[in-house]
Amino acid sequence: MSREVRQEPYRESAGDPAAWVPVVDRPEAEGALADVYARIGAPDEVAHIIGVQSLHPKALEAHVRLYRTIMFERSPLSRAQRESIAVVVSAINDCFY
Repeated sequence: MSREVRQEPYRESAGDPAAWVPVVDRPEAEGALADVYARIGAPDEVAHIIGVQSLHPKALEAHVRLYRTIMFERSPLSRAQRESIAVVVSAINDCFY
């Protein structure tokens, strides 16, 4: 299987690059990954949080299902509260959100 992968650091912290993970974007996806991207409605260039899982389509799809359940299904927390938690966790992790 020959496919194009995007190689870039996910983020840099304190001047040291984080691990580089190959990313397969939607136009280069084949087989199971192409099917998963179609089911989740992925854009041509996927977000890093999705792309870093592109080498394991089953995990990627499970992650998206979990995210959508947490953020959009019924919950004792409002949508705004859930988004606020995500923003705070991302800030603590020095992560773009």
